[in-house]
Amino acid sequence: ERLWVDLFLDAHREAPSEIILDLDATDDPLHGHQEGRFFHGYYDGYCYLPLYIFSGEHLLCAKLRRSNIDGAAGAREEIERMVGQIRERWSAVKIILRADSGFCREELMSWCEQNAVDYVFELARNVRLVRAIGAELQEAKAESQHTQRPARRFKELVYRTRKSWARPRRVVAKAEHTGDKANPRFIVTSLSMQQWAARELYEDRYCARGECENRIKEAQLDLFADRLSAATFHPSAAWTLQQLREAVGYEDQYEFLIHDRDNIFASHLDESIRRLGVRVLKSPPHSPKANAICERVIGTIRRECLDWLVPLSEAHLRFTLKSWIAHYNGGRPHTALGPDIPDPPGSTFVHPCPNSRYRRGESYAVRANPILGGLHHEYSLAPACT
Repeated sequence: ERLWVDLFLDAHREAPSEIILDLDATDDPLHGHQEGRFFHGYYDGYCYLPLYIFSGEHLLCAKLRRSNIDGAAGAREEIERMVGQIRERWSAVKIILRADSGFCREELMSWCEQNAVDYVFELARNVRLVRAIGAELQEAKAESQHTQRPARRFKELVYRTRKSWARPRRVVAKAEHTGDKANPRFIVTSLSMQQWAARELYEDRYCARGECENRIKEAQLDLFADRLSAATFHPSAAWTLQQLREAVGYEDQYEFLIHDRDNIFASHLDESIRRLGVRVLKSPPHSPKANAICERVIGTIRRECLDWLVPLSEAHLRFTLKSWIAHYNGGRPHTALGPDIPDPPGSTFVHPCPNSRYRRGESYAVRANPILGGLHHEYSLAPACT
């Protein structure tokens, strides 16, 4: 958990005067019966609800969670750990939290106030808040109808909920009218009016949190972070060893197991793996890019095989993967090899005139062998039928 923050700190030659930590939650859709699956009403489907924390382009936390919880569950603990780690190296840095209304919780705001951490959170609107900016909404509506363009007004409020908040807090209200609709929005903050005026606080400070959502989209679209295929929510050493035993039993031979330095792979687990006849190779410490080849192969399997097929059973899935791997190693050209294939077949058709360029003729032909029902093909030269 400390690695992401360490990488973020190491990326700066000097301590910045201020950093902003963006918090957000999103959905990871589930399509099977994974452990801990729940139906989420907002996302209208079964999913997990991971927590993300970014600072600019730097990922500081990605925590997988069940979806039957509040969106802010566990956020205070993660922020407490993270802020402590940051201040170990940057004791004077100013830290600001920024998030949507799902994180506007008394527990998190109170912790920030007690630990010299500022915050800017969206505040879900209600009747009391909308009533407090009624005059500003009317002014924005009149201006919008006159100019035929969106219009907005800002107002400072001191607000306290009737039950959940322990104290009154500064609230900035945006009274906006776009087209024929009112669009009131509210944010609650610990930043003073002397530091940030209402309009600048909302437009320049809060609205910039859209970049956090862009980072989440990048993780989902580019890194496939929304594809979860694990059968267990908390894989343990015993569970991992059982998966390896089942995998080794299905195939002819494995020579190596390459893994990172996750706590799951303890010394006793490595010893159990060696007893299966497999040699254990560990990736270097603090080297996330060392898994790039493995991740590239997994991505290729998804893009060229599993994304196009619907497995009907575990046996069907294993047969599909075994067929595709045989094609990948024995029939698929690899650009890095010239292009060639890693494991060429033992016998190949030899043209009677090897120095001449191959041209279609009566004595030989190109034969196409369909793989996985025609999803891929392997091509070879063979004598033509006469």
